[in-house]
Amino acid sequence: MARWQPGATQRLVVAAVELFNEQGYDATTVAQIVERAGVTKSTFFRHFSDKREVLVAGQETLSRLLADGIAEAPAGSSPLEAVAAGLERAANEMGPVNREIGPGLKAAVAASIELQEREVLKSVSLAAAMKAALVDRGVPDPTAHLAAELGVLAFKRAYTQWSEGDQDDDRTLAHHARAALNDLREAATSLG
Repeated sequence: MARWQPGATQRLVVAAVELFNEQGYDATTVAQIVERAGVTKSTFFRHFSDKREVLVAGQETLSRLLADGIAEAPAGSSPLEAVAAGLERAANEMGPVNREIGPGLKAAVAASIELQEREVLKSVSLAAAMKAALVDRGVPDPTAHLAAELGVLAFKRAYTQWSEGDQDDDRTLAHHARAALNDLREAATSLG
């Protein structure tokens, strides 16, 4: 195998999710992950600091895509319209592998307190990136904070629906994200 074969990150994530579900997070070693992925330990550590970080692979990219989409929303967009643009931008970058690993990823996180804690930190980071992008657009802090939190919730709901739904359903993650955000907008207005 070539030292810098493309797709190493993706193979490591898939291997880790499979192993975490087969034998549990605590029982899985980095050595097992690299063996399953067909890479070396040094390749693993070029991509991740530890096995926990495998499950948040792409978090920085996702944060950047969400923020870029918000920044590029048309002038005059409402905060939630800007968040919708961010969700669409991020969702359009997620492919079949993201969809396939969703249920296994969810199961691995549900089975480990350590991974649940890391998942919460990921959500906080995504919300912070969206809030900062909204504030940069001139949205007041409390409104930006609320819109960003709704964006994170919409993204999580959409990803669950997309990854756990009928694999023959060709509706995109972006479609599910728009629908989830609209549902949350309606729910918020019913609060009074």
